[in-house]
Amino acid sequence: MHNYKLTIQYDGTNYSGWQIQNNVPTIQQEITEALEKILQEKINLIGSGRTDAGVHALGQTANFKVEQKLDLYRIKHALNSMLSNSISISEMNEVDEKFHARFDAKKRSYIYLMNKQKSPFYFNYSYFLPRFDELNFSLLKKLSNELVGEYDFTSFARKQTEVENKICNVHNIHWKSNAERVIFYIEANRFLHGMVRTIIGTLLFAARKEKDNKYITAVLEAKDREAAAEAVPGKGLYLFKVRY
Repeated sequence: MHNYKLTIQYDGTNYSGWQIQNNVPTIQQEITEALEKILQEKINLIGSGRTDAGVHALGQTANFKVEQKLDLYRIKHALNSMLSNSISISEMNEVDEKFHARFDAKKRSYIYLMNKQKSPFYFNYSYFLPRFDELNFSLLKKLSNELVGEYDFTSFARKQTEVENKICNVHNIHWKSNAERVIFYIEANRFLHGMVRTIIGTLLFAARKEKDNKYITAVLEAKDREAAAEAVPGKGLYLFKVRY
């Protein structure tokens, strides 16, 4: 049995997320259907994790297994020819038969893009935040540091999150800001459904209201989604990289 790993980029604007769902377009479904047409067999495409509706990816990974030995260049070219312009296979590699895109992932990282100025070119790919410079940037970074470490992130996950274990280990959070835009970066061993967007919304709210570190601690300890602030829109979020 041969095991193949895909590295995928996609514009999630017109998709209902990564995971296959009934009667809505998803990234996983489109890639699976293209593979099945090319290979003429059923394919189980395993992603490193889900992304929500409207969320993008620069480095999503997935794997699938087939009996036949594939010509990597030919299959990658055929896939990119069949997929819509919103999806691209940037890399295709044969990996160990035991490799699992989800369970073998050690770290995942996301970036979130915010624009300080209105731009039609960034409308579907960033969150318009015109008054960002009014925030205390030093406070924002200080508050963010309170989330680095291993914690129960129940307060930052959607209430209907399926997993019982809400413990995540956040390795790194940082912000970069220039005259036009802001980039938020976060890296962790795993993420819960809606977690990154709720973290960003809560940090922005806390900085705007000039909350202290105790506020972030209280939100974590509450283990209640109602304790956190409103999540930012999905359109500015990108799955950046999956590390194995």
